Amino acid sequence: MADDLSAVAHFLYESGTLKHTRRTGWWMAGVRDPESVAEHSWRTSLIASIIAKLEGADPARAAFLAVWHDSQETRTGDVNYLGKKYGTEPDPKAVTADQTVGMPEILAETVRDLVAEYEAKETPEAICARDADKLECMLQGIEYKAQGYENAQRWIDNSRGRIVTATGQRLADVLLSQGSLDWLRAALGEKHA
Repeated sequence: MADDLSAVAHFLYESGTLKHTRRTGWWMAGVRDPESVAEHSWRTSLIASIIAKLEGADPARAAFLAVWHDSQETRTGDVNYLGKKYGTEPDPKAVTADQTVGMPEILAETVRDLVAEYEAKETPEAICARDADKLECMLQGIEYKAQGYENAQRWIDNSRGRIVTATGQRLADVLLSQGSLDWLRAALGEKHA
């Protein structure tokens, strides 16, 4: 039945598991309680909208893509780069197809199309969303390093090297030139030390 939202309700409960799914690569950097996939996806969406707007792409579309970019991890978990070396990586489009079974077709098709667009890496919005994913990882690494996790430098460097848009690269350089609490000092009107 087209108006049966049972599958949507199931997915909403399922998506809640991303609030508890940790980004596993950070454990290798020594981070004891790394961010969740949901936390990562939220800031990635904000960054995607910023990069897209400054790149002349559709910021809402880029943020929409970023919201869904790791939604498959409810089923696969967060497999870090080392783990990917030892197994076949699940196809995000196939996982999404399973996740959307039984949803109203207009919704299921929209979600499947979003994931396919992100994975194809061809539209300006997908490129901006993918850059946002890397920039968010870099930013998180900067914050972890400021908390004393020196091994986060590897993630900072690797993420910085994968950013392709001019705006993403410029923003990365600015982030690297600032401290993680410079925003607070500026908000309080304090002079930079």
